[in-house]
Amino acid sequence: MLEISTLTWVLTIAVIVGLLAIDLIMAAARPHRVGFAEASAWSVAYVLAAVVFGVWFAMQYGGQAGTEYFAGYIVEKSLSVDNLFVFVIIMTTFAVPEEHQHKVLTFGIVLALIMRGIFIAVGAALLSLFSFMFLVFGLLLIYTAVQLFRHRDEDPDVEDNAVVKAARRVLPVSDEYVGGKLVARVGGRWVVTPMIIVLIAIGSVDLLFALDSIPAVFGITAEPYIVFTANAFALLGLRALFFLVKGLLERLVYLSAGLSLILAFIGVKLILHWLHVDIDERVPEIPTPLSLGVIIAVLLVVTVASLIKTRRDPSAKAHPGSLRAHRTKASDPDTPTDQ
Repeated sequence: MLEISTLTWVLTIAVIVGLLAIDLIMAAARPHRVGFAEASAWSVAYVLAAVVFGVWFAMQYGGQAGTEYFAGYIVEKSLSVDNLFVFVIIMTTFAVPEEHQHKVLTFGIVLALIMRGIFIAVGAALLSLFSFMFLVFGLLLIYTAVQLFRHRDEDPDVEDNAVVKAARRVLPVSDEYVGGKLVARVGGRWVVTPMIIVLIAIGSVDLLFALDSIPAVFGITAEPYIVFTANAFALLGLRALFFLVKGLLERLVYLSAGLSLILAFIGVKLILHWLHVDIDERVPEIPTPLSLGVIIAVLLVVTVASLIKTRRDPSAKAHPGSLRAHRTKASDPDTPTDQ
């Protein structure tokens, strides 16, 4: 394990919180439609920040640590692109005005960081206490990969989300966004706006993605500091990336299949590590540089194949994939059926 000082942790968290604060203040103070030029500038800035940090980290703690960080960052960045698909679906489903999408995304990223921070702490503690958790995480990733591949051509049903359904039943929700407020007085009574429902939907989605992404990055490294920074820098650029590539997301038709392959590969890597540590040291492990190469290769092949496919067949449309099949209307207890 790396010797990361308390001061380094504090300074790292302070920088990340500072960058988040800038995003949050901008979203709240100046709601507007984010254009291509602005989104490009922010995206480049966040990628450069991640690269600069990675270079510093490699120089400070060695090439192995730097390789683990960059491999973890690429894994989390690729998973975050799939997260963007779901954000697009949520924005469309709830008809979020463009000038308020910036605010919703920033809150979503804050929620994701909080949840992932909790899961990182819990995951690191479990791995340090019980080595068989590598096996558990590996099996979880393989199961996720299989489910994602099976339902790779589907979109998650946001309206079928149990938390969203419960919120709609319990809370008085207005029909309008009322200037992007969370709570407003309409018709003489206090109500919540659809913005609350959107944030609940994004929060529940963030929870599901955290359950997948944290075991995935622990498959690259068991160092909590690397896991945290890889997640943080990948998520910090998510808001700008949303506005930059949301028009291109539909062309990445093979992304879900590619991500399922990456998750399965990392799952196998975790299981081999458990076998090497707990069963027999002669069981080979997959080195991090090889993992990095495989991940980059899969993403390149997926991207090129997707662009070729959509060029030949413009009607082809990408989907984020789902971890379960959708229920039919007739099987939904909340949906009335004809007698």
